[in-house]
Amino acid sequence: MPPLTAQTVVTRRLVITAGGTGPSPAADNDLVAAALRAFGRAPAQLPPRTLVFIATSEPAPGLAPTQGDIPVRTTDSSNRALALAHHELTAKTADFVLIAALGEPSPGAVTVYAVRRAAEAVAEGDSIVGVPEPETEPGAEPVLRPLRHGARATAAVLDRGAERLLLWSGQDERDEQRVRSELRPLIEGLPAEAYLALPTAVPCGHAPGPVRAAVAASTADAPQAVAAAKAATLSRPRPVALLFPGQGSQHAAMAAGLYRREPVFTAAVDAVLDLMGEDGPAIRADWLSRATVRPAIDIDDVRRAQPLLFAVDFALGSMILSWGVRPAALLGHSAGELVAATLAGVVTLPDAVTMVRERVRHAVEIPAGGMLAVAASEERLRPYLLGEVAIAAVNANQQTMLAGPAAQLAFVESRLRADELTVVPVPATSPFHSPAMAPASAAVELAYAAGIRLHEPALPLYSGYTGELLGAEDALSPRFWARQITDTVYFKQALESLLATDDMLLIEAGPRQTLTAFARRHRAVRLGASAAIPLLPARPGPPEADRRSVLNAAARLWTEGHDLDQSALTRLWTWTDEPAPSPALVVS
Repeated sequence: MPPLTAQTVVTRRLVITAGGTGPSPAADNDLVAAALRAFGRAPAQLPPRTLVFIATSEPAPGLAPTQGDIPVRTTDSSNRALALAHHELTAKTADFVLIAALGEPSPGAVTVYAVRRAAEAVAEGDSIVGVPEPETEPGAEPVLRPLRHGARATAAVLDRGAERLLLWSGQDERDEQRVRSELRPLIEGLPAEAYLALPTAVPCGHAPGPVRAAVAASTADAPQAVAAAKAATLSRPRPVALLFPGQGSQHAAMAAGLYRREPVFTAAVDAVLDLMGEDGPAIRADWLSRATVRPAIDIDDVRRAQPLLFAVDFALGSMILSWGVRPAALLGHSAGELVAATLAGVVTLPDAVTMVRERVRHAVEIPAGGMLAVAASEERLRPYLLGEVAIAAVNANQQTMLAGPAAQLAFVESRLRADELTVVPVPATSPFHSPAMAPASAAVELAYAAGIRLHEPALPLYSGYTGELLGAEDALSPRFWARQITDTVYFKQALESLLATDDMLLIEAGPRQTLTAFARRHRAVRLGASAAIPLLPARPGPPEADRRSVLNAAARLWTEGHDLDQSALTRLWTWTDEPAPSPALVVS
């Protein structure tokens, strides 16, 4: 089975039947427009690196070389076009390819194929038609085989005591108790593999009721956990808002327990790292290295922290979306705002990765600096500022961050400690959100303006740089995205604006639980009108801790009243792309 990052897939296949006896679409150059209309996409909505191939055995002298800004090329067969599309996608010279095959499957018809990189398609939830087979006969109609990505986990791969979700519901409290009483004897004494194969939610075949309960437990613990679980009755599930943390929340092997054990998370991380080019394999190796192996570059170095935070945050957000959750809002902190913008459709994934790489490339040219978390208000800290030390972030009441060059920041830290203020260094080697980053910001703005296509958000996106809902003017401005390197993050104000719209279920899609802690200080959360839950553990731990934390978050979504894609949830404890150990190595 080839790696997902080495494959391209057809994500849609449509047959357009030509009407009437007029000229063919190719002759009057309408074919590309017809293909785009069939997909419901305007040229401006496509990735900037989009190509169109016209597959025809007949000359098409009236076909223009471009449709708008989209290059148009011709080939003699759809198989040849699929081969060229694969080359363009794997070489990163294109991000999306449309192929229009004239006369296929019959004269007068046109078959249109949409082709993408497999990892990106899986990560973004595209419906995948199949993987193109290599051409076997000239002119033969393309054969699309199923995409094989991972497999069902075997007992040799599954952890001992592996946990899974059990979800159940009832139409009222008595009905929930009935379902629970029927579930308990069903799970008692089950072997691990049989337990993991049980349906995700009971009763099966019924719409979920308003009284719900859930547990994440191993087969040994399940009967007791089901008996002790508390049921919840909710009339209206609170809308979900996703929070994405930034620099400072990273740690070694963050979320690595999900890699190769959850398909969408795995595909999303692979897609991001694949787009990192030659740096991708080294970043992955450092991320997955164990404590006994010293990484080539430390996790707190901007060359590791920023790419990995983007990959992990994006992968966690993609995983939640794959459960059928449709967020009512997105809010990112610092580098997390770019993740939120990607999921909101402001920027494509390839362009977002380019933006991350540009930030890193220019940040490493800035002299070393750092960041401090201080238990004080912004007003209290202003008298301590000197030189290029600045307010980096205002996160909550009495939760402020400072940033600046190393020597200046060390002097400010000594003054703060002398005045008995609580100061905690933030894991960072660059002075983000301070004037020291101005040269990097200017260079990044030029790069963004030259090659990044920006769009208005398709989902409500709250910005930590304005403290409000992101408007079209800022979303479309390269300057806005570049100045995030130097500007203060007003997370407190952005969260205030978000929670003023409705009672929310806030989910932190990132490592540690920093934003969850900030959110729990908000009055709306303290009073229980809104709630904040993390996806990952507060501290680094073993791989199973990552999986357990994600299961608990999914359980909370269920008991909140959100109807989740049960087949997607099931993959959390049944899917793997880890090879099964040799039988000789399996310990009974």
